[in-house]
Amino acid sequence: MKDWHPDLSRSSSPRYMAIADVIELDLRSGHLVVGDRLPPQRELAKRLNVDFTTVARGYVEAQKRGLVDSHVGRGTFVTGGADKERQGFAPDAAPDPRRASVVDFSMNMPPEPDDPELIARMREGMSAVVASLIPLLRYQGFGGSSMDKEAAASWLSRRGLVPSQERIFVTPGAHPALLAIFGLLAKPGETVLSEIITYPGMRSIAAQLRLNLTGLPMDEDGILPDAFAEACERLKPKALYLNPTLQNPTTLTIPARRREEICAVARKYHVPIVEDDAYGFIPQQGPAPLAAMAPDLTWHIGGLAKCIGAGLRLAYVVAPDSKAVWPFVSAMRANNVMASPLTVALATRWIEDGTADTILRFIRAEAAARQQMVAAILPAGSYRADPISFNIWLPLSNGWTRSTFGSHTRSSGIGVVASDAFTVEGVAPEAVRVCLGGPITREKLQGALEFMAHALEGPPEMAASFF
Repeated sequence: MKDWHPDLSRSSSPRYMAIADVIELDLRSGHLVVGDRLPPQRELAKRLNVDFTTVARGYVEAQKRGLVDSHVGRGTFVTGGADKERQGFAPDAAPDPRRASVVDFSMNMPPEPDDPELIARMREGMSAVVASLIPLLRYQGFGGSSMDKEAAASWLSRRGLVPSQERIFVTPGAHPALLAIFGLLAKPGETVLSEIITYPGMRSIAAQLRLNLTGLPMDEDGILPDAFAEACERLKPKALYLNPTLQNPTTLTIPARRREEICAVARKYHVPIVEDDAYGFIPQQGPAPLAAMAPDLTWHIGGLAKCIGAGLRLAYVVAPDSKAVWPFVSAMRANNVMASPLTVALATRWIEDGTADTILRFIRAEAAARQQMVAAILPAGSYRADPISFNIWLPLSNGWTRSTFGSHTRSSGIGVVASDAFTVEGVAPEAVRVCLGGPITREKLQGALEFMAHALEGPPEMAASFF
């Protein structure tokens, strides 16, 4: 029904809600029936003399109610939400509260999209993927199809990487890729190096593989090249692990000059570099990856968890050379068989149609807004952060310890993780990582930050015991 022209005066709700209200009213009156095709969003916006976003939000609201469904290339169709509910089906977009409540605030998550137009676009991509559902339920070749590798190459090119397809692998997340790579590079009892304050997953992997993980001292630019060289002489390490951009948890980014110095030491001592580039896509003008400076030495892992969404559980791995390909394939197959074809197809679709770039722009903008909020609430110099990082690194003072501060903020709605989780060796500093992303809204984040700021003004015994 392309000529459908809703009368928004029939609803007292805001105009975007009124669009969904009128769809529901016209369904009940029989003016709309299941299967009717609604006008394209831009066409309806022109018809109603409203902006495109209003119509997009209206269609999203109607989809939440189970009234319509959207299909890329075909349009938006009436599905009859009321009838579906009577038949025992839940509306298509209604979140299951059992899933919605399962949130691990200790994870460093990107802010979640809340823009109706973006969400509608993401759903369109999902609908297009589901249209080819049956083939995606089959076993697939390991590492992604040619189409998926083309999308991966396109995505990696944003970081200045241009590897051949035979060196690119689509894996079910960065963590299993790291497990496979370190299983190839080092045997139990052998040494691998990392930052002395590093990603907790690396500590877990080293423990599981029974590797000797040794932390290197750092300054504001990352690991010290001289310390790296001395460790190479003394320990004969099998690999160096780095999270060089917006490092988790300190948020530091290794500048280009220091990256070149690190690569020079690695080349001198023939030490492979494992580059966990989880946050590499977040800065618009970040330094070139280590894999661009020393491609023959570097395993590059471009995860999608932080720049698109953790639920995708995908990462693009670039092997340093063709010799490394088959051992890596064998290791990954033994542990994971393959990445989920459904999520791979969705990531490929979003990269090809530009949705992934739109999500990334949203994450950048929202992360920046949240960091501005932190800067307005916490005293300057009291924490470490990047203007677009998802977290801050907060040293503690006034008698606060990492355990007492963590306990005090547990009910605040934000993730606070003690420094013990990140410390490779030695005594953990009195510091915590505070996460700013995930499902928490700006309003709740502001309240939580104000609560933290108030607590930090004095010793623990002066802080309120509730939030």
